[in-house]
Amino acid sequence: MAKCKISSLVVGAWMVNCWFLVNEDTKEALVFDPGDEAERILDYADQRGWKISAILLTHGHSDHIAGVHALKELTKAPVYALQEEKEMLLDPHLNMSDTMTSYGVTVKADTYVQDGQELTLSEIPLKVFHTPGHTPGGCCYYCEEAGCVFAGDTLFLGSVGRSDFPGGSMSELARSIREKLFLLPDETVVYPGHGEETTIAYEKAHNPFV
Repeated sequence: MAKCKISSLVVGAWMVNCWFLVNEDTKEALVFDPGDEAERILDYADQRGWKISAILLTHGHSDHIAGVHALKELTKAPVYALQEEKEMLLDPHLNMSDTMTSYGVTVKADTYVQDGQELTLSEIPLKVFHTPGHTPGGCCYYCEEAGCVFAGDTLFLGSVGRSDFPGGSMSELARSIREKLFLLPDETVVYPGHGEETTIAYEKAHNPFV
């Protein structure tokens, strides 16, 4: 069983949480949603003696993917995303980089994953959940060993992701949370794409949107 450490940086103008899930035995780090400031993300890892071994995307909006290309160039780490998000990742209009940035952003993942797929990256087991609603191919990554889920913009502290962007659906988003995330153990810590962390138990009891 890997000994896991979790850390984060807030990056970019849109204040995205870039999460690190680190195997403390091997000093390898999985990076979730490097939305900007690739060199700063790498410096943060280097200062702690971590090697970035994989880049995982929860969804394809520009504020979560704008740093992917540069970070991959710097680290050679493979990129993972859900199959259903492929179109958005490759289309600057759909991922809104044509309006959110001064340049169009496209990302081609090295591996496209599926709902329910189990991964082992840097000896850390993860399970993928397709959680549409914020985007059609939004997903969350559950790490049972660390007791946490990286939720992107699906679920926030007392709130949920927006559903008024292209491909969004409030009914799908609420269903994703109820039928996927709320089935996780109550003590599971939720690491969201923006804002503070929360727990499944707290959101089941207090989230007014679900």
